[in-house]
Amino acid sequence: MFDRPPETPTTEAPLQDSIERLCALYDRLLGQVHGDGMTETASAELKALAGVYDLDIDRADTEVWADLRAVLIRQTAPGDTTTPLSTETYTLMLVEDDPETAADLTALLSEAGHRIIGPFHSAEAAEAMAALQPIDLALLDINLSGEGDGIALARTLKTRWGVRSLFLSGDLPAAARHAELAEALVLKPYTGREVLDAVARTGAG
Repeated sequence: MFDRPPETPTTEAPLQDSIERLCALYDRLLGQVHGDGMTETASAELKALAGVYDLDIDRADTEVWADLRAVLIRQTAPGDTTTPLSTETYTLMLVEDDPETAADLTALLSEAGHRIIGPFHSAEAAEAMAALQPIDLALLDINLSGEGDGIALARTLKTRWGVRSLFLSGDLPAAARHAELAEALVLKPYTGREVLDAVARTGAG
């Protein structure tokens, strides 16, 4: 379903610096007279960036930037991939309703030494298990089978049991609107290295 992590660290330059510069630029531009200081060119570029992530661009620049900023920060929160993966292991809850993806993730995470609770296909089953098991981090798809979704589940896990979540999703608009509920965001389609790196950097709290 996705690539396994490389045997040796990659040499690709991290995106963190670029994202920080972009955030600083638009934070400054949109801080001018409640966003009215944006030039037409800057506004067009902002909406072009948002369009790449399939975000709604038919809104005020401040609203578009708020969602795009959340996506960029959460996507890069795990850090760069040039450093070796941490060897620390965690108890992870996996909630993913695609059977093949769930099986691949379970194998990947188990091989890395993590204890896996799940995988669960519905938010209801995962929520019930969270009451019975100590969990270091929940890996959640946003769109799930059943009545609940990953957003509601992340909120419940955080408020009721203090369990932190990591979104594994391709639903960018939903992830952006609710970015405060997740420690990090890994976008589909993702590689095994990206998932393991996100777990390594967010699992310890």
